Amino acid sequence: MADAAGVAVLAACAVWSLITAAAHDGRPEGMLLAVLAVAAGYAAGRISGALLPVAAPGAGALAGLGLALAAPHTTPGPQITSPLGHNGATAALLALSAGAACCGAWAAGPPVLRLALRLLAAAITATAALLGSTTGFALCAGVLLCSLAADRMHHRVLGLTGLALAAALVAGASWAVAENVLPDGLSVSLEGQLTEHRVLLWRDALRLARQEPALGAGPGRFGELSPTATQSVTPDGKPHSAPLQQAAEQGLVGVVLLATVFCWVLYALWRTPRPTPIALTAGAALTALAAAAMVGNALSFTTVTAGAGLLAGFATARPLVDEAPVGDAGRDERPRDKRLEQ
Repeated sequence: MADAAGVAVLAACAVWSLITAAAHDGRPEGMLLAVLAVAAGYAAGRISGALLPVAAPGAGALAGLGLALAAPHTTPGPQITSPLGHNGATAALLALSAGAACCGAWAAGPPVLRLALRLLAAAITATAALLGSTTGFALCAGVLLCSLAADRMHHRVLGLTGLALAAALVAGASWAVAENVLPDGLSVSLEGQLTEHRVLLWRDALRLARQEPALGAGPGRFGELSPTATQSVTPDGKPHSAPLQQAAEQGLVGVVLLATVFCWVLYALWRTPRPTPIALTAGAALTALAAAAMVGNALSFTTVTAGAGLLAGFATARPLVDEAPVGDAGRDERPRDKRLEQ
């Protein structure tokens, strides 16, 4: 059921981008590529996670780390200079890599192998600090801590609900900053971290969303309609916030579809037959990605969207060999499929 829901949601995202593009002569290629990357990554994760439940996440973590270190195109551009923005894609890749390493550690049987994968996650976190990515370090550390605490969570629905609330809080905070409805002291502090340029981009996105609340201005058209973007020395045509970009370019329906994709991932993690620590670890890493995407343009990079799908696939795969319960959390009461028990 979760897979069918995922297919329906991703298909709806692709179709809606085509509809809004046709209405305003937009360019839906970016959205279509992101949908394809998520779908391909998810399928690859399901297959490799079923065949190699330990090796596949470990290899994925090393691949993500390598991409973050070696691919200069993961940096959006020099016009966004705060730690929350200029290396958003790198931070997202590192967080996903740390999550994959922790998932592999929970799936591993031998203590030595489990320790090695946890050390890999710690090394990824340290790498983020060495790269000067404050956001990446914070996200990786959060994923690592959530993974270590996941073994004490008996009912995964509580953990996943907490992750959903955390994502909603970040989304609400970014909207409040764009609307300028926060108290003056807090608003000044946040704007100092986010940079004035980014906040002006967000406000341009809200203005466009109010002008076309139903269909938006059209995919890929923010850069030509935003005064802040057009006046930038090195414009990239992005408002550096996934929800606000959806609101500006694809209207309220686009925002709802984006939120639905995240909810589908959490639902799939709730339904997965994998142990609870694996589900919660993947959920923490994907929530970290969501947080980064709300204050940056991490989802504009194919490596990030494909990596998100890959991690979700690892955590929802059905291994061909039976997994031993992981601590007390192995007794989690998730929804049972009676067809699997027969």
